[in-house]
Amino acid sequence: MNAAGGEPPRGRGGQLAAQRQATIVAEVNSRGAITVAELVDRFGVSDMTIRRDLDALDSSGLLHKVHGGATSVGLRSAHEPGFDAKLTQESAAKQAIAAEAATRVQPDSAIGIGAGTTTYALARQLLRVENLTVVTNSARIADVFHGNGRSDRTVVLIGGIRTPSDALVGPIATAALASLHLDLLFLGAHGVDAEHGLSTPNLMEAETNRSFIAASREIVVVADHTKWGTVGLSTFATWADLDVIVTDNGLSTPARKAMRDTGCDLIIAS
Repeated sequence: MNAAGGEPPRGRGGQLAAQRQATIVAEVNSRGAITVAELVDRFGVSDMTIRRDLDALDSSGLLHKVHGGATSVGLRSAHEPGFDAKLTQESAAKQAIAAEAATRVQPDSAIGIGAGTTTYALARQLLRVENLTVVTNSARIADVFHGNGRSDRTVVLIGGIRTPSDALVGPIATAALASLHLDLLFLGAHGVDAEHGLSTPNLMEAETNRSFIAASREIVVVADHTKWGTVGLSTFATWADLDVIVTDNGLSTPARKAMRDTGCDLIIAS
């Protein structure tokens, strides 16, 4: 019987639905998350078939179905998915958020960009901004700017201990940020919650993000709608610390109201 009950139908490629679903669960538990597109490519079945699989597995409590894919029910407040696992999740939403957030950056600015996949998308949007100084704790984001080869840009990569999400964090990073003064800071988050603010599973990353915030005049959060309601191990910013949050149009109406009630400017990227 499959996860939804009844006889397991066969999908294209001859694999029983129950076998396919078991493989999906194993993959999600291993990686933390997976997209519908990846599963369609892997199994050679339709988008609709995969979505039915995810519905069945979600109903059985074997994974959490989210927009565009699924995440593991084993994710806990201290679990930290890797950069590559998160890169393909909500990619269209991240691109829309990045494009909207990039409009806030003016030439001759000194900005901070925290590590993450949404901020990585933002970095690519900022390649055309002139006379920009960028401070980041992400080697991947630094590489985006270095690869562009502009002579009117200064990129400062702060050092530290590398996390699973490819952030450089810890005392070295915190000390480097202590003497800096940034016009604008862009931060992503593992979790965004009305009560608990912004959070991360990594204690050292939380401390580094606090130092980023202390060094910045304006703080902009870039986070897609799937982050709403998630709470990581450590809060690194309350709503009083933040100025703007840019998210996508997948955010539910109750979540939009709750976010507006925080007092931050809410921008929905289309």
